[in-house]
Amino acid sequence: MLRRDRDFRRFWTGHTISVMGADITYVALPLVATLLLDTGAAGVAAIATATFLPSILLPLLAGHWLETRRRRGVMITADLVRAAALAVVPLAYVLDGLSVPLLAAVAFAVGSASTVFDIGAFAYLPTLVADDDLPQANQSMQGSTTAAQVTGPGLAGLLVQLLGPAVALAADAVSYLASAVGIGAAKRPEPLPAPPTVKPNLFSGLGVVLRNPFLRAMTTHAALYNAGAQILIVNLVVLAVTDRGLDPGWYGVALSGTGAGAFLGTMVALRLAARLGYGRAFAAALAFSTGAPLMLALIPWTGGAFGLALGGLQLAAGAGLGAANVLSVTLRQVVMPKGALARSNGGYRLITFGVLPIGAALGGVLGETIGSRWGVGAGTALMAVSALPMVLGRIRRLRTPQEARPAEVATAA
Repeated sequence: MLRRDRDFRRFWTGHTISVMGADITYVALPLVATLLLDTGAAGVAAIATATFLPSILLPLLAGHWLETRRRRGVMITADLVRAAALAVVPLAYVLDGLSVPLLAAVAFAVGSASTVFDIGAFAYLPTLVADDDLPQANQSMQGSTTAAQVTGPGLAGLLVQLLGPAVALAADAVSYLASAVGIGAAKRPEPLPAPPTVKPNLFSGLGVVLRNPFLRAMTTHAALYNAGAQILIVNLVVLAVTDRGLDPGWYGVALSGTGAGAFLGTMVALRLAARLGYGRAFAAALAFSTGAPLMLALIPWTGGAFGLALGGLQLAAGAGLGAANVLSVTLRQVVMPKGALARSNGGYRLITFGVLPIGAALGGVLGETIGSRWGVGAGTALMAVSALPMVLGRIRRLRTPQEARPAEVATAA
């Protein structure tokens, strides 16, 4: 029982703190550039690019490297690296050495450590809990992760307002130290991964993802969804605040509906899967996460009425997204070979996260050429198309995630 598993609870707590710290960093670093350096959009874009760049450069390398190593120690080290990188900012501020290139370097260091941490956590969890407890463990992880993502940006703003931007990042560094302590408190011995029978190459994890029909469908879906979501995000703020006159504060409140819905979705995901079957529950979740946003470009109102409609649609979409995330993580951990979890997740992450800067750039081009409303429509249309590989493929017919496990993996178990 996970409720009585102290090691899982300690790891869960540390992981949740780490996720919250990452969200605080994502919001606070650009605020440092804006408030202390008075930089414009170019400076903020440089920091954002540095944050996302490791998601393109590192997943294959990190997955390949982590496959033959114990992951818990690496995750603790990643937390310590993030804490040290963030501590540079208040120190540079005191010494009058703060600059956009320095902030971009900090963002790159934090983003790199976060990439390694996330790939390690994905591969570590199946070694910490029993196979039967894996769905519930992922539900717990996704639920607390969603809660952290909801509160993280607001906490970042509060810390910046109360402490100032530089000191806020010092407080954020402490959160990574707390995460390292929590993860380190999980004392259950982690088995050393068995050496592979055939020496894998750097791209072997990517091959696992592309060859397996279930992993291929999930990867295609996630890549298209993430690209569409970036197109949507870039244009939605212009449509809501500039074109429809929604107050920026209320715009933030409306967007928080996504997090609130995602928390609800994570809590009902396993019940839905037990009632409908795994594949049908996945399809139902996708109907909300990719279907509800289609209405955004069609909202006819302005001001507060637009904000209420936006918040309602974000709540529905978030509920589907939260449920889909729980089901997706568990299915990937079951389908990916036990001896290739880190490599395979590295390949998955390369594709699904690598599209983020592409989607953001495309969103800017579409917004400038066809307008924000049509840009929102294009983004949500791509998100809807992303569901097709899932609802038309074999995943929809799954009763349990174990049915998708390759025969050779099931025999080895």
